[in-house]
Amino acid sequence: MCKGLTLAIKLNIKDISAGYGAVRALHGVSLDLEQGQTVALLGTNGNGKSTLMKCVMGMVKPDSGSITLEIDGHSHDLTALSTEEIVNLGVALVPEGRRLFPKLTVEENLLLGAFRQSARAEIERNMAFSFEAFPVLAERRRQLAGSMSGGQQQMLAIARALMSSPRLLLVDEPSVGLSPLLVSQTITKIKELKDEYSLTVLMAEQNFNQAMRIADYGHIIVHGEIVFHGDVDTLLSNKLVKSFYLGVEA
Repeated sequence: MCKGLTLAIKLNIKDISAGYGAVRALHGVSLDLEQGQTVALLGTNGNGKSTLMKCVMGMVKPDSGSITLEIDGHSHDLTALSTEEIVNLGVALVPEGRRLFPKLTVEENLLLGAFRQSARAEIERNMAFSFEAFPVLAERRRQLAGSMSGGQQQMLAIARALMSSPRLLLVDEPSVGLSPLLVSQTITKIKELKDEYSLTVLMAEQNFNQAMRIADYGHIIVHGEIVFHGDVDTLLSNKLVKSFYLGVEA
């Protein structure tokens, strides 16, 4: 990962419908993500956030709609690419539940994050960056990932994604299974990484207050459809959002 390097990138998701067999999870979802933005996909469990992330990563093929990633003026149709090809474009996913290799060490998990060709030459630099961003990982580099706390595992999952030198970072439910303090610390760290290293971030999160601390723009998804969207001020001033997500009387 090259500190300070700015890359022109844009993600356009248009009218995506997808599901699993007869179960429809997404219904005509559209959103845009511009260079350097943090966009939050907000909603409770079971409303399609993770499915949309998997569509972007090529893990779920949509039934209709388009997902286009523009990098440095070149357009890529992500619905036509494999997950490996999408990763090779510089898209990294921090999956829900972290999905680490529990019987491998911290260092081994990090090395597995650097499998894409263009990241292999940067392993030493990205490893140093990961240890700088998360000092506890340096201290525990030879510890088995499965023996770490939930918060430490989340740090490792983020660092593993950063080992691939991503241009676009997808973060799926970073607050799951963490205490309120660790949730706050994790969300803050995502913002610090985004700001310092010019990352572009799409984050799926159910903790509205925490997500809004770092997001430039938010989309609220309910039953697979975007029902509200706007910048932070627009969402925070919306009466229905206040009522349903902030517990404030409209």
